[in-house]
Amino acid sequence: MMAKNKEPRPPSYAISVVGLSGTEKDKGNCGVGKSCLCNRFVRSKADEYYPEHTSVLSTIDFGGRVVNNDHFLYWGDITQSGEDGIECRIHVIEQTEFIDDQTFLPHRSTNLQPYIKRAAASKLQSAEKLMYICTDQLGLEQDFEQKQMPEGKLSVDGFLLCIDVSQGCNRKFDDQLKFVNNLYIQLSKSKKPIVIAATKCDECVDHYLREVQAFASNKKNLVVVETSARFNVNVETCFTALVQMMDKTRGKPKIIPYLDAYKTQRQLVVTATDKFEKLVQTVRDYHATWKTVSNKLKNHPDYEEYINLEGTKKAKNTFSKHTEQLKQEHIRKRREEYISALPRALNTLLSNLDEIEHLTWSEALKLMEKRPDFQSCFVVLEKTPWDETDHIDKVNDRRIPFDLLTTLEAEKVYQNHVQHLISEKRRVEMKEKFKKTLEKIQFISPGQPWEEVICFVMEDEAFKYITDADSKEVYSRHQREIVEKAKEEFQEMLFEHSELFYDLDLNATPSSDKMSEIHAVLSEEPRYKALQKLAPDRESLLLKHIGFVYHPTKETCLSGQNCMDIKVEQLLANSLLQLDHGRSNLYHDSANIDKVNLFILGKDGLAQELANEIRTQSTDDEYALDGKIYELDLRPVDAKSPYLLTQLWTSAFKPHGCFCVFNSIESLNFIGECIAKIRTEASQIRRDKYMANLPFTLILANQRDSISKNLPILRHQGQQLANKLQCPFVDVPAGTYPRKFNETQIKQALRGVLEAVKHNFDVVSPVPTIKDLSEADLRIVMCAMCGDPFSVDLILSPFLDSHSCSAAQAGQSNSLMLDKIIGEKRRRIQITILSYHSSIGVRKDELVHGYILVYSAKRKASMGMLRAFLSEVQDTIPVQLVAVTDSQADFFENEAIKELMTEGEHIATEITAKFTALYSLSQYHRQTEVFTLFFSDVLEKKSMIESSYMSYSARETTHTSEDVFPRSPRGSSLDYNYPDSEDDTEGPPPYSPIGDDVRLLPTPSDRSKYRLDLEGNEYPIHSTPLNCHDHERNHKVPPPIKPKPLVPKTNVKKLDPNLLKTIEAGIGKNPRKQPSRVPTVPPEDIDQSDNYAEPIDTIFKHKGFADDIYAVPDDSQNRIIKVRNSIVINNQGDEENGYSDRISRSHGERRPSKYKYKSKTLFSKAKSYYRRTHSDASDDEAFTTSKTKRKGRHRGSEEDPLLSPVETWKGGIDNPAITSDQELDDKKVKKKTHKKEEKKKKKTKALNPPIRRNWESNYFGMPLQDLVTLEKPIPLFVEKCVQFIEDTGLCTEGLYRVSGNKTDQDNIQKQFDQDHNISLESMEVTVNAVAGALKAFFADLPDPLIPYSLHQELLETSKILDKTERLHELKEIVKKFHPVNYDVFKYIITHLNRVSQQYKTNFMTADNLSICFWPTLMRPDFENRAFLSTTKIHQSVIETFIQQCQFFFYNGEIVEAPNTVACQPPPSNTVQMVEPMVPLQLPPPLQPQLIQPQLPADPLGII
Repeated sequence: MMAKNKEPRPPSYAISVVGLSGTEKDKGNCGVGKSCLCNRFVRSKADEYYPEHTSVLSTIDFGGRVVNNDHFLYWGDITQSGEDGIECRIHVIEQTEFIDDQTFLPHRSTNLQPYIKRAAASKLQSAEKLMYICTDQLGLEQDFEQKQMPEGKLSVDGFLLCIDVSQGCNRKFDDQLKFVNNLYIQLSKSKKPIVIAATKCDECVDHYLREVQAFASNKKNLVVVETSARFNVNVETCFTALVQMMDKTRGKPKIIPYLDAYKTQRQLVVTATDKFEKLVQTVRDYHATWKTVSNKLKNHPDYEEYINLEGTKKAKNTFSKHTEQLKQEHIRKRREEYISALPRALNTLLSNLDEIEHLTWSEALKLMEKRPDFQSCFVVLEKTPWDETDHIDKVNDRRIPFDLLTTLEAEKVYQNHVQHLISEKRRVEMKEKFKKTLEKIQFISPGQPWEEVICFVMEDEAFKYITDADSKEVYSRHQREIVEKAKEEFQEMLFEHSELFYDLDLNATPSSDKMSEIHAVLSEEPRYKALQKLAPDRESLLLKHIGFVYHPTKETCLSGQNCMDIKVEQLLANSLLQLDHGRSNLYHDSANIDKVNLFILGKDGLAQELANEIRTQSTDDEYALDGKIYELDLRPVDAKSPYLLTQLWTSAFKPHGCFCVFNSIESLNFIGECIAKIRTEASQIRRDKYMANLPFTLILANQRDSISKNLPILRHQGQQLANKLQCPFVDVPAGTYPRKFNETQIKQALRGVLEAVKHNFDVVSPVPTIKDLSEADLRIVMCAMCGDPFSVDLILSPFLDSHSCSAAQAGQSNSLMLDKIIGEKRRRIQITILSYHSSIGVRKDELVHGYILVYSAKRKASMGMLRAFLSEVQDTIPVQLVAVTDSQADFFENEAIKELMTEGEHIATEITAKFTALYSLSQYHRQTEVFTLFFSDVLEKKSMIESSYMSYSARETTHTSEDVFPRSPRGSSLDYNYPDSEDDTEGPPPYSPIGDDVRLLPTPSDRSKYRLDLEGNEYPIHSTPLNCHDHERNHKVPPPIKPKPLVPKTNVKKLDPNLLKTIEAGIGKNPRKQPSRVPTVPPEDIDQSDNYAEPIDTIFKHKGFADDIYAVPDDSQNRIIKVRNSIVINNQGDEENGYSDRISRSHGERRPSKYKYKSKTLFSKAKSYYRRTHSDASDDEAFTTSKTKRKGRHRGSEEDPLLSPVETWKGGIDNPAITSDQELDDKKVKKKTHKKEEKKKKKTKALNPPIRRNWESNYFGMPLQDLVTLEKPIPLFVEKCVQFIEDTGLCTEGLYRVSGNKTDQDNIQKQFDQDHNISLESMEVTVNAVAGALKAFFADLPDPLIPYSLHQELLETSKILDKTERLHELKEIVKKFHPVNYDVFKYIITHLNRVSQQYKTNFMTADNLSICFWPTLMRPDFENRAFLSTTKIHQSVIETFIQQCQFFFYNGEIVEAPNTVACQPPPSNTVQMVEPMVPLQLPPPLQPQLIQPQLPADPLGII
């Protein structure tokens, strides 16, 4: 039962592998592959396959247990499963012949039969024979697996006959085949199955294989299996085939050809390799080791399969290749990083193209090594190359290995870098060129899209070169620039129009009417139109400006940090702190001074004489003065030393003062020169800022020889110099003294020095309490505009450079105090420096004794702001105008600066103000003395100013305004006492509303002739006074007009009690009789139907008044105005303050007004705004004086006679509007009727030339064709005019621009009508009259010289950007003219070209001529808005015709337009709104060495 239940053992077969064996002579250098075939079959794993097996053994190895003295090897056994699943055990025996390594003969064995006999044996026996593994096993059996041959014996069941089909090693295949044939014969005798194994088929020789197959085919049942032990192809198949032959139960073996089997095997290897490589690729760190990775992968089937097929060695090689690839990839990436970083390094170290453009790479490397930034970009390694060092693992070190730069790749990067710099330079150049192209295209406006512009630049070279992105970037930059510039110019324009904004109160809200007025004025400005496409931004800028105007603060100032208030505070904070600190060091303990250091300045021994005199009066250099002893240290100076200041000012000697002694004009001039030198050296070497302001005392020495002759002159000159130096002057005391110096003089001089030292100490002493405002004798406000192109230090230097300057009281960061001697006393002057926008509140709320108004002569806006501010200042307050520029040369070299300085001087002349200039490049004009006269003037008028302020403040408590906006105090007139002064000696200008000689306050006996208004102010009852002058009797006086009732004011403003006391004290010194104020009955209502006060035709003569009265009708304010020596009745309407506050004063007093009514310049500016915004008439009507109604009403500040809506501004007392000539009255009626008829005609009449002649003509106004012939294609009148102009007046300034006499023009045409042969030379007419008559000829033509039909073509052609193409197109259009028109047009353009060639003398460039002539030649329809938008283009067309005359008509070359900007004439208006300004004649800079000691001399001129 047990035997039945046992599993049957698998069958066991012993296969003997035989083949050619023996010595090298028999088998050649190598065997036939028996051992390899056995090895591959028994141990198929690649790691267990040994390709080398030797048969040459030592005797010891041969006798070892593996060989065991036998000529066969036992390879062990292997269990194999067949296709049917039946297992069998196969024992493998290899029959060979071992050779002695000594004798190279077969070893002697127990079986001495030859190999053929032994190989065919079927019984093998060898006790304890071990399994053979490899050659290395021999002698080291214990190190290998030891497995014995079963039971020491085996029975062979079949034979595997090996035949080597490769190219044998020293062996002939025929000999092998012969040996195989003999062997086969022996084998076949055993009756055992035989299979032929064709070995080494991977190196197969085809005909050998065919011979083997032929050999086998001749035998019965002999199978040939093609094998390769190296690639493990059909190895198992040959053994399996033999087993199948031994076991008949198995099927017939399937023999696969070598190639097919090889492909199958290789496919297995490739698949396994791919899978293994994928496993290996999971390793990403090239530092990984095979040992670590193999341990992780050893259990993975793909890993095991690859190891079995290819072996560990190949697997390790594959892994090593992979890690090497990882390393090389890492190095490659690092190299790429370095190469990509190299351009940046080159940009850092070699960015200058001019420096490297012609350098080789090696030269560039040397240059780079010298750069300071070299170490930050590159690293020099000790070992090279860099990719074989550990630097490749320093991933955080981004520096480039320097040895990398020696490669060709790095050199190529350098070459590319140079080329990039060259191309970038070219690109930048082309971008800039394109930018300049855009700048030349005039029609590009701010905010214009790129799409609208691109079509005009398509052909531009620079545009084609750069990329689209670059072109858009350049255009965007260009747009930003022109938008920013346009916004800046718009803002500047707003400041230039300051009069338009600053006529209302602070903290107001502009009404819709005011906004309409603003837009109406600004819309005429090109700078306003420039932002048409950016209307929201423009509106935002305007609103921002308006918001700032009405709510100004330094935080919201449009100039930002350039706000004048901020800069002034910063400068004063620094300067006054340093000033006080310096003085405190200099005058430390000056209150208890007991030693006085003095130096004495004189000439010809005077200094030494005075020093000796002082020492004579002293005891051991101690001088007794006022009960106190002072130690005196005297240093006489009696020479013009080149180091004067160094001698006087040392560490051991710091003078407290200087005695300057003189006894002649020469010595006085010497003193002046020395003082100037001291101050100059002090300012240059900056040893001590206050040395330049050292206290001086002038001492006049007694002249014993010529007292009566020179003493008065010396006294006068010395006093002048002392006044300008702000120092004491010690005169020669009365009486006769034998010595040059008197003790009284010395004591007086010492007291002056001690007082100055004490004063300087008091200024900086922190001990005294803060002084009250009332302690300042004068309060001066200096105004300057934010953003003006000069430093604040410049305008403050006259004060800060003075030793008498100190800080104001705490909390006044924008004020300083000056202590100056004005007149006979030292005065304290508070200077408050403000921006104009901050000064607005001061102007209306605070007491100001004077204004210093600073403006830049380089900036129109600065002058505009000054005008706006000054217009509303009461004319009781003295004003100093200060123009600021670089140097006096600017006045002569720059017309704009000259114009602004002239305007400032002109305004100053009109309002009797002071005018001076400050030059940034001049030191002289920065001295405080430039304002001395102004301070004196302010001090002289102080009482009157305070009285006016007091009177105004009192009225503020009882009256209010009913205007649209809250009214400013500047809108009302002030009462004041006006004392006589030097400034008032001249009479007022003809345009002044009130003269100084007007009696505004009647005497008590004249009170009956006056009425009182609601406020108690008296106004004259209409009458004709006595003392009538005969030449004034045609003047007519209108009836009085009564004012409207007033609403009492409830808001009461209280004044500062301290200020009241001060003002009352000042008034008490000069008491004036105040007029009594009596309430009156409210006047009756006034008929408003007529807006004019009609002149009275008769003359009323009553006592008490002069008959110098002009009636000025007013259509909006219902008031009668007397101009010059007349009485003014001003009853303002609801749009003004609602009451009349003008008070009649007695003779010697005058009514305060505003400066805009005193200055025709200021007034005309304001009037121009009124005219532009409120006139509904044409340009011609705007200048007429007979208008009766206005559609709009001006909502400005207080009205004045000159600001009446009637155009009275045109001529003062000579204006027809304010005369009552009957002829003028008749003209008014005629003009009214004529205007109405013209308006009716305008509605129905087509566009025709204007009718300007009042006579019938058969020549002028006729068609051009009727005036010419083929022989004479040019009208005779045109020829005569042109000939006359070219003969006599081609160089006349303003030719064709300046209008000639209208009567002469008409007379020329009338005379020509009567006689075509008349000579213009004989008529004695001006060139301008002939030019005007010529223009009138063309204007009278029925059709314009340039036909309307060609206007559109000219317009379109003018838009062509390319100049040459545009000119050729224009030339073609000109050819389309009617022949008559063409000839005349050619003639007149040629003439204008000749005129333009004389532009240097006549100032008429082609541009100016085109402006004058294009409306005449083209006859535009100005009522057509579309035509108005192209006027500039039409004008440029005519300009082009004039410039290119030779090209258009004489086949000449195209010429470049001359640059005639510098020759532009000043603008000329047909009607002058302002009297011509007299050019400001500035004196040359004062030079000390040019001052001559002539009498009367001014020693200050040298300072």
